[in-house]
Amino acid sequence: MIHELICIRCPLGCGLKVDVDEKSREVLSVAGNSCPLGLEYGKNEVISPMRTVTSTVTLSGGECPLVPVKTAHEVPKARIGAVMEEIVKAAAKAPVKIGDVIIKNVAGTGVDVIATRNIKAGKANELG
Repeated sequence: MIHELICIRCPLGCGLKVDVDEKSREVLSVAGNSCPLGLEYGKNEVISPMRTVTSTVTLSGGECPLVPVKTAHEVPKARIGAVMEEIVKAAAKAPVKIGDVIIKNVAGTGVDVIATRNIKAGKANELG
């Protein structure tokens, strides 16, 4: 079966055609890629799609009421809902530094959720 995708690994946005043996789930070929990143993306996207998840977590005692976070590595696309459930329930305390682990092993994926901004301790400004 042929799957048609647009590669998102670089700005070119190549139109890929990925031929997959549906019975064995083996990628037979990838066509349309202009670079090796497209080849890798085409294979992975059809067989095992992965995503980096970004969000915010409630922060107490900081200059801001929220801290932006992301998964330290990609997680299976099918697990994004479970990852977000844990992120929504999470809370952190200031100060936080970029790279601080906010949630370890989120949703049993083996991937940590980390802070993506430095936030000092202090009184939070109101949003809006």
